[in-house]
Amino acid sequence: MTRVRQALAGKQFFITGSTGFLGTALVERVLRSVPDSRVVLLIRPGRRATAMQRATREILKNDCFDRLRQQCGDRFDTEVASRVSAVAGDVATDGLGLDDDGLQKLSESDVVVHSAAAVSFDSPLDSAVEVNLLGPSRVAAAVVTATQRAANQGRVGPVHFIPVSTAYVAGTHQGEAREELLGGSRFSIEVDWRTEVDAARRQRGDTDAESRRPERLAQFSKDARGELGGAGLHLLAERAERLREDWVKKQMVRVGQARAQSLGWPDAYPYTKALGERALVSQFGDTVPMTIVRPSIIESALAEPRPGWIRGFRMAEPIIVSYARGLLREFPGVPEGVTDVIPVDLVVAAIIAVAGEALLDTGEAYRGPSVYHVASGVRNPFRYGRLVELVQSWFTEHPLYDSDGQPIVVPAWSFPGRGRVQRQLSRASKAMDLAEKVVGSLPIRGRQAAWMAALEEQHLLADRALGYVELYGAYTETEARYRVDRLMALWDRMDADDREVFCLDPAAVDWDSYVRDIHLPSIIEHARVRTAPGKSHQPTRSERSRRAILSPDRHLASFDLENTLIASNVVDSYAWLASRHLPATERAAFVADLLREAPALLVLDRRDRGDFLRSFYRRYEGAPADRLRDDGWELFHHLLLAKSFPAGFARVRQHRALGHRTILITGALDLVVEPMRPLFDDIVCAHLGEVDGKFTGRLEELPPIGEARALLLADYAEAEGLQLEESMAYADSASDLPMLEAVGFPVAVNPEAKLAAIARRRGWHVEHWHKADGGAQPVLPLGPVDRRGSLGRGRTSAAALSGAARRTAAGPSR
Repeated sequence: MTRVRQALAGKQFFITGSTGFLGTALVERVLRSVPDSRVVLLIRPGRRATAMQRATREILKNDCFDRLRQQCGDRFDTEVASRVSAVAGDVATDGLGLDDDGLQKLSESDVVVHSAAAVSFDSPLDSAVEVNLLGPSRVAAAVVTATQRAANQGRVGPVHFIPVSTAYVAGTHQGEAREELLGGSRFSIEVDWRTEVDAARRQRGDTDAESRRPERLAQFSKDARGELGGAGLHLLAERAERLREDWVKKQMVRVGQARAQSLGWPDAYPYTKALGERALVSQFGDTVPMTIVRPSIIESALAEPRPGWIRGFRMAEPIIVSYARGLLREFPGVPEGVTDVIPVDLVVAAIIAVAGEALLDTGEAYRGPSVYHVASGVRNPFRYGRLVELVQSWFTEHPLYDSDGQPIVVPAWSFPGRGRVQRQLSRASKAMDLAEKVVGSLPIRGRQAAWMAALEEQHLLADRALGYVELYGAYTETEARYRVDRLMALWDRMDADDREVFCLDPAAVDWDSYVRDIHLPSIIEHARVRTAPGKSHQPTRSERSRRAILSPDRHLASFDLENTLIASNVVDSYAWLASRHLPATERAAFVADLLREAPALLVLDRRDRGDFLRSFYRRYEGAPADRLRDDGWELFHHLLLAKSFPAGFARVRQHRALGHRTILITGALDLVVEPMRPLFDDIVCAHLGEVDGKFTGRLEELPPIGEARALLLADYAEAEGLQLEESMAYADSASDLPMLEAVGFPVAVNPEAKLAAIARRRGWHVEHWHKADGGAQPVLPLGPVDRRGSLGRGRTSAAALSGAARRTAAGPSR
């Protein structure tokens, strides 16, 4: 048994951050390489999952454990159950939120590794402060409490604490940074961490208060309506609140970046990590034995648990994939500069070796905190220009393919300055923002509206590229070098067996081979991109989703009517009914008047669908009810059928054939949808009041719109014993978002621009249905022909309805 393994055999590790990239690799390596070791994982429980359930789902089922699973065979579950436990807690909470059992498990541990962090380079300042700055000190305080408990129980508590920091706490200054505490570093800028904490918390409060000013709230509500249209008050309010929260977050990100850069750090991550080290050492450096481990940029594994293993995309992967897809034409950087990356298994090996050395009984007294860099820039430098050459060469030889199956030619980067690239991308983003607003205001739908979704996607890609440049540009231009003298001294003290099991020497990496044969293939494996030419023979995403929708396992299919099953609306129906019995000249004049009203009607409909229906249906006041019910059949046969989508009606029949319940939910009048009743199990529609055989022009009850449709659907499903998560909803407009969101399988049919963008963003199924070719489609009724072939009836009803229309157009009836 190696010296390190012997020192750690049978010991218990208490690990934070185990659901992250580094933490998952550390848990696997300890279980596989340290005999009889046990691990206790501090995990924040989810809304519906305990800490142990999260550990099982997010850690132990990860492919990182495939090697251990193969090694253990049928004993894997038993082995894990006996060696792994989880306790609920949160490093952003004082006391870690530990209950008595959690504190007891901490007191029984030998090594505490704190790898939890807000690792995003664009974290809001306040959350980065709570996790990165105060988190290590909270863990250390818990270690002190646990040690006292162990002493009271006659035991020795945690022996050593290993907080994981980052090499970039030294900033991006030119020169070499040594493995020493920040207080003694020439890179150090002295600021009081307590003042920084107070300022960040105060800034969060001030920013939140600013977001609640009436002017801000009005703008958030306006923006929400611009995105969702008439989706209903609840959904609009929900979206406005989300926009407010996002605004606060973005402001705190900007504040964090500005403060960090003013002190010489590229962003809030290394800034809060650096102050976290200072807070930790100043409070607990003399009382809690600790060793700080500072890795550089951690990337995919060199060998352990398998070459190329990675969890989630790190810093370089989004940039590389965007480049390979032809989306990132330029990226700043200094070709002679060093890209300081380190494979994750070398970092894990260093942490375990540090723990092993700390637990060896050398007889020496604790002499204060020590620091180890795990970085490659000095020991095995990897030039940025060489990285770009390798990536370009690899994707030239192994190109990605576009949606047409054609290879994507990668550009040659010219290493421009960061400012130039930022300006180019900012201009592109602003131009697409303007284009989105223009296209979003147009009354387009279906495949034309797909322009809006495609434009939004391009806008997102441009913003993402700009974000990459703003976040990571400083790291590609850094000239700091992180020395590893102490790390190599530790390597020298390890025996040959230790070195074979726990390789931590950065010189072990052959960068050309690592990039070409390990890292890039791993990225592409996880990126879900096309790597083969020609048309794919696999089912498309649309085909897969359609297959799921038409599964016999589904329960309920709900349909909107207008522009979902027919290319018509309540105005079309009214125009046909009101002008049906008028002479040709009056008929044309009437329709022309109605067309002039169209823009105002469209504005009202977009603003509030309920108000629009109430207002528009007043035009039916005084019309004979029986005559219009008869005319409704003519409307269906002569207009609606001609404007129907055969594929839509076929879909309704498919659902019924599969045993699904079908329901039509529409704002159209009952007399309009009555001929469609045999298609559906149930129809929910509008009904006009009736007095003395004439319509009053007032709705007996407003048909469900917006959130009301979702509530009606929920009540209907509950009454019929159906599950909405196994149900479908078909609609064309953003005003139907609540209904679409209520089901497990939403379908956007011929979507308007807003819904097309939402559907694309959320991955919803989209159908483009068309009217049937051929057949007469008169703009106006041909004459008073009823469904029994008789002529010349109903002029009184026509006059009444037309008169009602003219009165309503002139103003509301009193």
